[in-house]
Amino acid sequence: MKILQVITQSELGGAQTVVVQLANNLSKEYEVVLAAGQGDGKMWNMVSNQVIKEDCPHLQRSVSLKNDLLAAIELRRLYKKYKPDVIHLHSSKAGTLGRIVFPSKKTVYTVHGFDSVRLAFRKFLPIERFLQHFCKAVVGVSKYDEKNLLAEGIKNNVSTVYNGISIPDCSQISDIDVFNQDKKVVLTIARVSPPKKTDLFVEVARLLPKYNFVWIGNQCEVSEFGELPSNCHFLGNVPNAGAFCSKADLLMLPSNYEGLPMVILEAMSFGKPVVASDVGGISEIVRNEVNGYTLANDARLFAEKIQNIFEDTTLYSKFCQNSLDIFQRELTVEKMVQGYLDIYRR
Repeated sequence: MKILQVITQSELGGAQTVVVQLANNLSKEYEVVLAAGQGDGKMWNMVSNQVIKEDCPHLQRSVSLKNDLLAAIELRRLYKKYKPDVIHLHSSKAGTLGRIVFPSKKTVYTVHGFDSVRLAFRKFLPIERFLQHFCKAVVGVSKYDEKNLLAEGIKNNVSTVYNGISIPDCSQISDIDVFNQDKKVVLTIARVSPPKKTDLFVEVARLLPKYNFVWIGNQCEVSEFGELPSNCHFLGNVPNAGAFCSKADLLMLPSNYEGLPMVILEAMSFGKPVVASDVGGISEIVRNEVNGYTLANDARLFAEKIQNIFEDTTLYSKFCQNSLDIFQRELTVEKMVQGYLDIYRR
């Protein structure tokens, strides 16, 4: 089986990680071509040498009639070159152009967080409804996404495949002093952007001065939140960020909307409790009073639950073990690969 994966390199966070892990693992048994568009090139560094890499420079996230037309021509050229048995499209831009260009009977489209369309860009919903008939399967990364796809009239062979990961490699992570202090560490890994509740993170840090709060992923200095409390640390972009979950005591993820965040899977792979916003598919893997809590975006609620977990050693140990158990049972890369292979072979 020959598989063509398509994504723009500038897709943020989880979508890129899923594509890389999927391509790397499928390439152990199948011929895999990864076509990616505009980006900083970092994604290519994570891709196995067994994967055939193709640049599509005009495949960009932003809407541009000229670039989109040229990207469609690039994708059509790749189809003729490789004659894949399966084409797997990831996220909205690749999903839109790919469903126009490629044969529907060969095409699978994964929506990496449907709320990014359903809530943030509803003007594109008619396009999604129309193009559902131009692929053999539409895949959500959570039951939450699947339910909302169906509710919005997208019903053509819709299913769910949970994201999956390999445990991050901790052998090369740098030594950062804040993780070595005699304080428990609450970690967040995310970009600083409107969907991410950075203000909530800062407020919770103010309410819990006895713990260190560490944010990895800010692209620049954080100034819009005023003077930061002394226990609040923004480290910027750090290589192999997910591996730092191994050094933290708890993961916190404040957000307005999500699909199925990869950073939560990374934390669970190291057996860490999670306290996160109750959005998207998060509550399907972070289960209240099992391995953490999903909450309304209220700083006092977050602070209360984090403090309860840290102050009750029995509860903390229970949450750690349950996080690891859920990950190993439901969220490994092998589980995700098998889920997609089942769809490819239909």
